[in-house]
Amino acid sequence: MTKEAFVDTYYPLAKKAGDAFGLNPEVILAQAAIESGWASSYGARVRKNFFGITAAGSPNAYWDGSYSVSKKQYKLKFRVYQTEQDSFYDFARLITSKYRAASAVSSDTTQYAQAIAYSPYISENNGDNREGYRKGIISAASSISELIKKAGTRQIIPGGINPVFVGLIGALTAGTLAIALT
Repeated sequence: MTKEAFVDTYYPLAKKAGDAFGLNPEVILAQAAIESGWASSYGARVRKNFFGITAAGSPNAYWDGSYSVSKKQYKLKFRVYQTEQDSFYDFARLITSKYRAASAVSSDTTQYAQAIAYSPYISENNGDNREGYRKGIISAASSISELIKKAGTRQIIPGGINPVFVGLIGALTAGTLAIALT
């Protein structure tokens, strides 16, 4: 999946989760990009787990308790979600309830990246690299922001809108379109 397709497909899910929990959808999507390899990981494709969330804790409205065990070195249990949207909602729920310092600064990508990378969310015992993670979130968020700007409103509205209509609205807003009625 290209980065453009990732943003087209998953920004609406991040936006819904962000709206529901008061988080910046661009940092949600950036973290999904880092954790899932832009939706290419086994976790994203099979488990519908875009954030590498382990199966600790109790089931909730977005996770029914299902999990699968990683075959890699650490043999971690990862949550399995019924839908991709559930993964985004559960992540936003987790960040706002357990990582409040990061949640409070989600409107600022750099501050968010610092807060989450140096929180217990990251475990160096599992091979995580805090500084690399911080830089990765900032880089992914920058790419996502540019892709959203490049594509215009068409990408960030679920179902999309006609790009000509978006261009017309943009021109009217900018005051650069003169309409001659005959």
